[in-house]
Amino acid sequence: MAEQTTLESLLEMGFERNRAEKAVAKTGNQGIEQAMDWLMEHENDPDIDEPYVPPVGNVLGGADSQSTTEQPTLADTAEAGGDGSFSDNTESAKKPMTEEEKLQQVKRLEELMRVKQAERREREREEELEREKQRRKQGQELQQVRQKLQEDEMKKLAELRRREKMEDKLARQRVKEKIARDREERAQKFGGGGPPSTAASSQPSQPSPSSPTGHGPPPTKKEYDESRIQVRLLDGSTITTAFKAQEPLAAVRVYVQMNSNTPEGQDFALLSPYPRHEYTELDMEKPLKELGLVPSAVLVVTKK
Repeated sequence: MAEQTTLESLLEMGFERNRAEKAVAKTGNQGIEQAMDWLMEHENDPDIDEPYVPPVGNVLGGADSQSTTEQPTLADTAEAGGDGSFSDNTESAKKPMTEEEKLQQVKRLEELMRVKQAERREREREEELEREKQRRKQGQELQQVRQKLQEDEMKKLAELRRREKMEDKLARQRVKEKIARDREERAQKFGGGGPPSTAASSQPSQPSPSSPTGHGPPPTKKEYDESRIQVRLLDGSTITTAFKAQEPLAAVRVYVQMNSNTPEGQDFALLSPYPRHEYTELDMEKPLKELGLVPSAVLVVTKK
């Protein structure tokens, strides 16, 4: 069976001439399989359909053309010697393929092309799976980093609150000790150094008209350094804790975020029910004392 050239085979399979010529030239005319591999790898090239321009001094199929043009001369020489076998072989080699042979050749090449395409699709699928694995891995690592940063931040806030409570407790203890010392000093001063007697303790119950306490200045208003805040959550439950009077309202907001069942990422607002007042972002920076939330207050969590 006479064989088709690589270019003719590609054209028979339905490839455009420009693509077929490029494939043959780029693969050095090494065969149909190499040409098909090249076409499938470069089918998305922007210049794939542009006409092939061979380098200077090199024409596609030039070697074949040269040998073809030289063969008649050799055949003529052989015929001049009286032997016509070479001429017969040349004519046999140039014998065109029958339609059946062309059909078989095209079927074989199409089957080969389907195999190559299936291999390429499988390779691309595996590459896509690998890329998806890498994306998922990177996403998981990023999520872990975010979670760790959030946990570290929560730990810092919890530690800060713990230290503040400890400092507040120590401060109250120091105040109590100072009050106890002052009482002891006054008892020693007015009781002659002995233990306070019942008479001395009963004297204040009968103040003299000329007692300086009767004409002294009015008692000053008590200053509170702590506020007890009760917060009603979205589900109706409440949480209660104490804050320093000079702490900003943002501290209450952070405490609600840490100790409520509010979904992560859900924004919420704080408001006072009586009189109704919703606190803004500017209010978050103001001290509780300035907002009138000392010595105690009730706040309500609402969705934004």
